[in-house]
Amino acid sequence: MNAPIDRHAATAVPIHPLLASRHSTRAFAPDVDLDDVQLAALLEAARWAPSAGNTQPWRFLVARRDTGEFKRVLDCLNPGNRDWASHASALLVAVRTDANAKGPLSHAMYDLGQAMAHLTFQAAAEGLTVRQMGGFDAAALAAEFDLAAPLVPTTVAAIGVPGDPAGLADSVAGPDRNARVRLDVDDLLIRP
Repeated sequence: MNAPIDRHAATAVPIHPLLASRHSTRAFAPDVDLDDVQLAALLEAARWAPSAGNTQPWRFLVARRDTGEFKRVLDCLNPGNRDWASHASALLVAVRTDANAKGPLSHAMYDLGQAMAHLTFQAAAEGLTVRQMGGFDAAALAAEFDLAAPLVPTTVAAIGVPGDPAGLADSVAGPDRNARVRLDVDDLLIRP
């Protein structure tokens, strides 16, 4: 690897600097812990996310590094995620609840995504990084932590202080060593 890649997004128009600089690294500083104040701020940001009918259909399981819970979550990740995620300060299991006393919550997954976006933005403000992953065994995770319906593990997020991507194994370093790219806004618009 030559020079570090500039991780700041080259946006078409100016956006908030925290959004432009946010990226999901697989490199975490293995010797930095997430403190209680930081964790509280992340969860508070998620708590205040919008949701359909203010149902707040999200729940979180937080496992800090060097705890039994962390190892239990780590063991439910796909092998390719375990190596790098083991260096995160915490693993957060984002769980949606698909129903409440009034019935099914059709927007639960969308609303959980909103909560995770708020958490991710707050993490950036705290100097932290969040890498969400779908590479985990949801059934094993639900069984491991006795999460019964309507609770559904939806994503696992590794949270911590960004580390040096040069230390990543080649097998997982691709996104950290490549320039950030996105589709153009025109490609995202559906035109009738």
